[in-house]
Amino acid sequence: MEAVVVDNVTKTFRIATDPSDSLKERILRFRRTNYEEFTALQPIDLTIEIGETVGILGHNGSGKSTLLKCMAGILTPTTGEVRVRGRLASLLELGVGFHPDLTGRENVYINASFYGMSRRDVDKVFDEIVDFAELAQFIDEPVKHYSSGMYVRLGFAVAVNLEPDVLLVDEVLAVGDEAFQNKCIGRIRSFQDEGRTIVFVTHDVETVRHVCQRAIVLDHGHMVIDSHPSKSIRVFREYLHAHTPLHAAAELSDSPVLFTDVRVSHANAGTRRHLLPGEGFTIEIDVETTHPVDQPVLAVEVCDSAGAPIFRIDTDGLGTPLGRIEGRRTLRVDISNVELL
Repeated sequence: MEAVVVDNVTKTFRIATDPSDSLKERILRFRRTNYEEFTALQPIDLTIEIGETVGILGHNGSGKSTLLKCMAGILTPTTGEVRVRGRLASLLELGVGFHPDLTGRENVYINASFYGMSRRDVDKVFDEIVDFAELAQFIDEPVKHYSSGMYVRLGFAVAVNLEPDVLLVDEVLAVGDEAFQNKCIGRIRSFQDEGRTIVFVTHDVETVRHVCQRAIVLDHGHMVIDSHPSKSIRVFREYLHAHTPLHAAAELSDSPVLFTDVRVSHANAGTRRHLLPGEGFTIEIDVETTHPVDQPVLAVEVCDSAGAPIFRIDTDGLGTPLGRIEGRRTLRVDISNVELL
């Protein structure tokens, strides 16, 4: 069943060609302002099922935030329509929905009222909101004194404690510190377990890879690809690294081998996303092929937090050919000791 339907949606903005032309000047000179039209979204068709988590990727100006605002009802599409099933909560821009002169406490109640919650309903979850945001010491201070990170923490805490059926999140999570980002991802995963629908815009492709079931890539208002996160990320990265137009990158990325899941585990520590010097690990990779592939080479590369490679092996160099792979398979690599540079 559909949670969000984007049906042939476009969005066009009118931009004044002479921004210095004030209303007073137009009246005094009996002239109209000339406008140019800017199309931020070309016709977009997108259906998101209940319980799906979908990531939206794209360069700055690609239309990501415009699409999310149309989903949230903040912007009205120029053509087409958006249909949302159930209660929707959104965290789209830093400070949106907060009055700077009011306290954090007052803003919680006002913000929640936008989603149809009564004061009594907010009373029941108020302590949870404050605890999640970690702002008990500052909740009665005007939010104009809050840092950007505090804004994000309070906004996200309100949104997720409204128990929405659909949650929309823009790139604002990038403002928070790492500990709070992990906390937010934890809440998103609990939402997934509860069957809620999540759509978020981010530049963190690894979050998209590990959290989303689908990912779409936008380029100048066009939806270039709607696919498994691994394939969509590959298209997006090819564009970033080679400055290839995204539609061309999508064609180049039509690889016969698709990575559907990757799991890294450690003998004594289970699954985690970081590696210690001298530590061994096991990597399992689920692959799916569109047609039989002979003698593929599998490479495993370890990078530091800045993305610089510090360790690499491949099956060709190890003298362990994979032979022929076809259909769905799980490839397993055991590495006993990694000497990180």
